[in-house]
Amino acid sequence: MIWFKDVFGRNVRLTDERREHLETAHPEMAGQLDKVAKTLEAPQTVVKSSTDTGAELYYRFYSLTALGDKYLCVVVKVKAEDAFILTVYFTDSIKKGDIIWPAR
Repeated sequence: MIWFKDVFGRNVRLTDERREHLETAHPEMAGQLDKVAKTLEAPQTVVKSSTDTGAELYYRFYSLTALGDKYLCVVVKVKAEDAFILTVYFTDSIKKGDIIWPAR
């Protein structure tokens, strides 16, 4: 298991099972843990998921990824005393939803 700190000061875990899933389902994510850490600790925006009220989507833009210029999206499930990564992927755009970072 790997632990990260997010912009809100929470500890966010990435289980070994989720890490293996990411590297299998999204092979472009292999070797990208430094970007995952940076996206969690210094996102450009965080959006509350409109389909899962317990999920938050952290976005940060990166140039020259394996897929070109993309946002990295780290999806974190947040519970009362727990926060863990569900998935991570590169995307062209930020999903709509309530922006919770930066505070407005």
